[in-house]
Amino acid sequence: MKSAEKGGMPQLDPEFWVSQIFWLTITFGTLFLVLSKFILPRISKNLEQRRLQILENIETAEKQREQSEKNLEEFDEIILKSKNKAKEVMLAAREKVVSEITKKKMKLDEDLNLEIQNVEKEIVESKLSSPKKINSIASNITNEVIKRLIGTDVNESSVSALVEEELKKLSRSTNGI
Repeated sequence: MKSAEKGGMPQLDPEFWVSQIFWLTITFGTLFLVLSKFILPRISKNLEQRRLQILENIETAEKQREQSEKNLEEFDEIILKSKNKAKEVMLAAREKVVSEITKKKMKLDEDLNLEIQNVEKEIVESKLSSPKKINSIASNITNEVIKRLIGTDVNESSVSALVEEELKKLSRSTNGI
């Protein structure tokens, strides 16, 4: 009877099992040889290259990280030195400015004291010379008034003596109060 007449699947018919096992062994054997001799070595080679590349990249990244940390430390050190230098420059500038201001203040104080002394001298001189000027002015005014009232010239020394006498009386009365 033919397998088509039996009505079953030919793969399950024990009569064909030997030939199926033969071709299965040949196919899988050939596939195993192709895979083990050609495909798997290439895959292994690629995996090893990737592993080496990854290790190399990790090593490079580690070196770059260390270099970056070193650069960062140097950068921090440079910043710290710059800040310290800036502080020193600022302190020096401040000291210089304070010194200059102090010198200018001292010079201004000296100038002011000298000016005060000069003004005090002028005041003392004015106080000393003012009675003479007042006497002279009072004598001239009195002489003019008398001249206008009487219409004649009066002796200036007599008028000066009278004015001085009146001023002395006036100063005694104000000092006595």
